[in-house]
Amino acid sequence: SDLYNFQKLNLPLDHPARDMQDTFYLDNNLVLRTHCTNMTSRMLTKLASLKTDDNNLAVISYGNVYRRDDDDATHSHQFMQIDGFVVGNKISFANLKWILKYMCQRLFNKDINIRLRPSYFPFTEPSVEVDVSCFKCDSKGCFICKKTGWIWNTRCWND
Repeated sequence: SDLYNFQKLNLPLDHPARDMQDTFYLDNNLVLRTHCTNMTSRMLTKLASLKTDDNNLAVISYGNVYRRDDDDATHSHQFMQIDGFVVGNKISFANLKWILKYMCQRLFNKDINIRLRPSYFPFTEPSVEVDVSCFKCDSKGCFICKKTGWIWNTRCWND
């Protein structure tokens, strides 16, 4: 819904992500999921309602998301997205790097290295992009990684 895709994530009415050319609106309040971050507000609301001193929470959500993109070799109007967040004391980028590396190793079923590159995203600070070592050539260079040994994988940020 518009509530969880935009309102609870503090995206104002004039935010570009709400534009008709970017989002599939079914009616004024109902949209196809544009990202998996909509689970963040749902889970934080649930955490706030719990009567506990332990306010630690780790959530991974995944699923199909929909955007008004023209389909081509690198874009699709529908794709899978993985989103995660952690709330707790003493959480750092080191924790993020560990969980990303662990996830990639489990996904590819082999030892994978990752690197975090500083990047800019207008909605978060600090932000990084993540590359994974090429699973095909073990980082020696091949057609999949374009002879670099690395595959661009994902974007991450700390807000």
